[in-house]
Amino acid sequence: MSDQNDEARAATRRTVLRRGAGIAVGAASALSTTAFTAPTAVQGPRPTPGRASTPRSGGLPASVAGIRIPDTRLARETVAFARGTCPETLFNHVMRTFLFGALLFEQRGARYDHELVFVAALLHDLGLVEAFRTPTERFEVDGADAAQRFLEQRKVTPPRVALVWDAIALHTTVGIAARKRPEIALISVGSGLDFTGNGLEKIPADARADVLSAFPRAGFKQAALDHILSLCRTKPMAEVMHPFAEVGRRHLPHFPAPTVEDLLLASPFEE
Repeated sequence: MSDQNDEARAATRRTVLRRGAGIAVGAASALSTTAFTAPTAVQGPRPTPGRASTPRSGGLPASVAGIRIPDTRLARETVAFARGTCPETLFNHVMRTFLFGALLFEQRGARYDHELVFVAALLHDLGLVEAFRTPTERFEVDGADAAQRFLEQRKVTPPRVALVWDAIALHTTVGIAARKRPEIALISVGSGLDFTGNGLEKIPADARADVLSAFPRAGFKQAALDHILSLCRTKPMAEVMHPFAEVGRRHLPHFPAPTVEDLLLASPFEE
């Protein structure tokens, strides 16, 4: 009986590992097959000292820390959509992502599509919102797909939609995103700075204070951890080979997502 139980447990483990490997390969394939034609780069305004300006429609200031907040029709619709779907803590994070990223990139004199970066920043974490989650995809892909639907409904051109998709899908993979178009790299760098503080020392103290005053963190660390654990609980196999899996293994007993070592050793080769 003991041998039979051991064999059953081993079979179950092999099934779990194969399923995890399939999801990981599928996610990587989805990232690698998106193509786009690059839009014309647009120079963003140079930051200048000063507090956030008087709020306009939608409750957003015209600028923060010298960074202009886009006020096109698409930008306004994106703000309304993000406010309506994201909790305040998450909305403040996506705004800080845009502002911190813009501050860093404009220090370097980078040229980028200001409106498109703003839109991508505001939509980059939709995959954390329960309404946009699928059972099996990484949250970055869920978010990219939700953003794509939003933009297609507003007749945004396919090349610009594809650029936003890539910026969102790659935003947690900074080693790759940083080598891509500025619009893609900025979302990764800006979100990473707000998440880990990496690069915060490059933001002048007065600009940093302006951003945090306009869009307070308000318990962001715990909120982000709660989002991560929710993903690990509800679709653990989507976290295969994802950094979030480390959080799941630390906090959740019997977290089923296999490690890279598990995947390697369970590969069906006789050696």
